[in-house]
Amino acid sequence: MQVKRHSALLLAPAVLLWPAVCLLAASSAHWAFQPLERPEKPVVEDSSWVSNPIDRFVLARLEEQGIAPSPEAAKTTLIRRVHLDLIGLPPTPAEVDAFLNDASPGAYGSLLDRLLDSPHYGEKWGRHWLDLARYADSHGFRGDPLRPHAWRYRDWVINALNADMPFDRFTIEQMAGDLLPNRTTEQHVATGFHRNTPTNTEGGSDPEEWRVEQVVNRVNTVGTVWLGLTVGCAQCHDHKYDPITQKQYYELFAFFNDAEEVDIDAPLSGERGPYYEALSNYRRERERLLREAGVFDLKPPWEKKLLYHADNPGESAPWDITFDELRTAIDLGETILRTPPAERTVKWEKRLTRFFIYEYKRVLTKDEWEKLDFVTLRERLDALDRSLPPFSEAQAIHVERNPRKTHVLLRGSYKDFGIEVQPGVPDWLHGSRAGGRLDRIDLGRWLVSDGNPLTWRVTVNRIWQEFFGRGLVATSEDFGAQGEKPSHLELLDWLASEFNETQSFKRIIRTIMMSSAYRQSSNARPDLIEHDPGNALVARQGRFRLPAELIRDSAMAVSGLLYPKIGGRSIRPPRPSGATRMGSTGGRWKLSQGRDRYRRGLYIQFHRIEPYPQLANFDMPGSYEAACRRRRSNTPLQALNLLNDAVFIEAARSLAFRTLAEAERDADRIRFAFRLCLARDPDPLETDWLSTSFDRQKKILEQDPERAETLFPLEMAGVNRLEGAAWVGLGSVLLNLDEFITRE
Repeated sequence: MQVKRHSALLLAPAVLLWPAVCLLAASSAHWAFQPLERPEKPVVEDSSWVSNPIDRFVLARLEEQGIAPSPEAAKTTLIRRVHLDLIGLPPTPAEVDAFLNDASPGAYGSLLDRLLDSPHYGEKWGRHWLDLARYADSHGFRGDPLRPHAWRYRDWVINALNADMPFDRFTIEQMAGDLLPNRTTEQHVATGFHRNTPTNTEGGSDPEEWRVEQVVNRVNTVGTVWLGLTVGCAQCHDHKYDPITQKQYYELFAFFNDAEEVDIDAPLSGERGPYYEALSNYRRERERLLREAGVFDLKPPWEKKLLYHADNPGESAPWDITFDELRTAIDLGETILRTPPAERTVKWEKRLTRFFIYEYKRVLTKDEWEKLDFVTLRERLDALDRSLPPFSEAQAIHVERNPRKTHVLLRGSYKDFGIEVQPGVPDWLHGSRAGGRLDRIDLGRWLVSDGNPLTWRVTVNRIWQEFFGRGLVATSEDFGAQGEKPSHLELLDWLASEFNETQSFKRIIRTIMMSSAYRQSSNARPDLIEHDPGNALVARQGRFRLPAELIRDSAMAVSGLLYPKIGGRSIRPPRPSGATRMGSTGGRWKLSQGRDRYRRGLYIQFHRIEPYPQLANFDMPGSYEAACRRRRSNTPLQALNLLNDAVFIEAARSLAFRTLAEAERDADRIRFAFRLCLARDPDPLETDWLSTSFDRQKKILEQDPERAETLFPLEMAGVNRLEGAAWVGLGSVLLNLDEFITRE
């Protein structure tokens, strides 16, 4: 794998002159703020255990404590662990057999390389980044409106990780892709990172207040994701524990204060031709419908009167409500209204026209509204929109035409201005520029500069966390004075130095996975219960429940249901009927058809207010703020979800069908299904237990033939419904095993 040194984006013509050491060392001895230096690898007694430098740092601590590392995990455990860690899918029996039968010294490394090159790698690791980016498909307030273009940013993340985009470029494009010289569409799509903020369109809300809240969210997210600091504590006052003043907070705020939200054309390959071919007829038909309905005659005076009431509130409640709806429910609604028609973009004009058609009734009598028959017009326009071939758009940002001034907001209030400030970074992580105003490109370059040690430490710590269940710094979201101290500071700095040098996610991941520390068994050890119950010393591997999406993905993969398409729009798989009846998304949850409903959990349409129940039950973050780590709860509702959810019942049915089709004798079928689910052979006791369970299932179903018909409504030669239903029951047992939903 080729080492990728700092990219051209970071080494562009001198814009920032960051000192090599730009820290608070003179006034703070806090470990996280000290310069990043590559430490010497320690000497250890048992060098035979050492596979790479990581092991020297781990083993040195263990030998200090008189603790021996754990033995290497069994090969069956190892291949399942590696598959789940790298691509988020369990290995097939054929992949397990190939690994077990490969006795060559490079077999393990070849396995890692194959999975790192898999397009599913970007899906697995993209999910972690989307947690940090607080990705969601909805606004998060008032009916939770959908964001139909959010998925394009998700695709960008997947593609960037699969291509192993250098981390400095990965950072700068998300921070400021819209500002880069000769920017590409994909670089502009990357700024969708900043569009994942929650948006409040509640009637009566103040758009300026919520614009400020979104800027605050962006500043706090950057502080968490790249610096690992609780910079948000300085919004209202100087930080109580870390050296961040309120003035410095608003200097960071200034980088984003003139960032305006915009939806850009971002077509996928093959979309342009069909779309452009159909566009002329579409526009012609749309114009005909609008003209025949009188929209072109009615809309200009409506706009004029709406502007009057916007400037003279209180004279007419219907007009006041209409304006309030425009400015809260429509992106840039007031801006569009106040822009002369000749200066509006096509998208702006279309957005305002749609609003007019939906809201004109508010200022008419019932008879006037019915006479216009705008309801029919809406239906025809919606049908016309659906007939147009897909042409993807993306959420992005760009700089407003009239840059805003930024002030310190007294006590954090958006109404109370203090002193004016310019964009800048904390002076204890100081940098200077040869004249001119700093912009988001400068901020991005500063975040990944050699003189900023936090970014590298914070990022590799989160990578380590994914492999061991906890970071070298347990508080991966807080590297400040209130966070925990690192268990292995020198190891953290060695990994950070390595990552800073290579800029490669894949290389640092491979380095960690090649270590003996990673390959240890996860079996509990009585000698560690009192001395190191949290496994901070890494005397064994971590054992933890799979993330929410991977539980569903694993069930569909082993059952043969999974449709492995990479990227694309969000999907809506079946969900419990109660979730459909309740809340505001029920009518909008139109089930995906065909293979799309069997795609990975990463692609499930995520509503902030009403998240997909299975994802919520298994602790997926709410996406209102950056999530550096997922909590792992253990509740009865999770067991009920796996037992009764339609998705898992269908997976158990498909697993039964697959088992019956691919093995003949019951003993072979039990072994086959067991290997599919757990990547290993059952031992004699497990085989006996499953066989007994299967017999019990048949006896129970004999008393309830209708249930058997429901569980196995398939026609299969040589298999009656009762037997098929019993195999469905056995499949459900396997999919509910703790070992199945656990990464060993």
